[in-house]
Amino acid sequence: MHREVVLGVDIGGTFTKYGLVDQSGRIYLEDEISTRDHKIIEDFIMALHRHLDVHIDRKKERFTIKGIGIGAPNGNYYTGCIEYPPNLVWKGRIELVKLIEKAFGVPAVLTNDANAAALGEMLFGAARGLNHFIMITLGTGLGSGLIVNGEIVYGNDGFAGELGHVMAVQNGRQCGCGKRGCLETYVSASGIKRTVFELLAEETADSEFRKITFSRLSPKMITTLAEKGDPIAIKAFEKTGYLLGRCLADSVAHISPARIFLFGGLAKAGNWIINPTKRSLEEHLLPIYRNKIEIVPSALLNRNIAVLGAAALIWKRLEQQGEL
Repeated sequence: MHREVVLGVDIGGTFTKYGLVDQSGRIYLEDEISTRDHKIIEDFIMALHRHLDVHIDRKKERFTIKGIGIGAPNGNYYTGCIEYPPNLVWKGRIELVKLIEKAFGVPAVLTNDANAAALGEMLFGAARGLNHFIMITLGTGLGSGLIVNGEIVYGNDGFAGELGHVMAVQNGRQCGCGKRGCLETYVSASGIKRTVFELLAEETADSEFRKITFSRLSPKMITTLAEKGDPIAIKAFEKTGYLLGRCLADSVAHISPARIFLFGGLAKAGNWIINPTKRSLEEHLLPIYRNKIEIVPSALLNRNIAVLGAAALIWKRLEQQGEL
């Protein structure tokens, strides 16, 4: 059987995930390759092409790849370049779209990973029919995608909506970006771990965390201990949700979204992160916005939203250009 698909690619600091996705969001194959092992961008693209060809050859179905969507750190939708990524092996300004189109012979489009996740939710998840919403990705850092009038907000230079780097605490924790007090240093997988250990230093409460090293600690462990009533775990979620809600209140004033979606490892904590975030959001909102905005986990929380989001990016571009 012949199928029209796109290639969705999510480039991470360690691994790159990819998959063939049809217009309904069905993934026909997915895999990953090392990002870090390919120090030269052209070698990385050749490896991706080679791995994909091997998978397709093993399939009994025939595929026509209509285009390629890519989510990557510091991916600029306007220029098609990854610009000075802090956590990739390639440095400087990488003309990724130009190189991908040359290697694969199909149109390609690039954005950052959080924008791609927002598009994935809009085309394949619970944001279908929503024209105004925010996607927050809670991984090692904090990413965000802002949707207004059914479109991603890219801003003047392609980098709008970096909520992870708004100041949450004046003169606060050191961030990898070089600033201090950025939201992602508190609200992320790494941020909540830092909060747990600060609380252990500040308080004398009995806690299972006193037996766990920082390197072993994970958001899943924090959730598990919160469910068991561990006071440090519960307080860590309260502090994390408070800061997230307070900063989201500013974003609500900017774009008035109908819904805020949470995605990523920390979002799997469910109500442990959602409830304190919602309380803080309502506390800090202007009264005209109160009790109007839902905070919910992504409907794609247990699917490969990174690949789906990148695929959604190119499907949307192809539709806009009348190529479907």
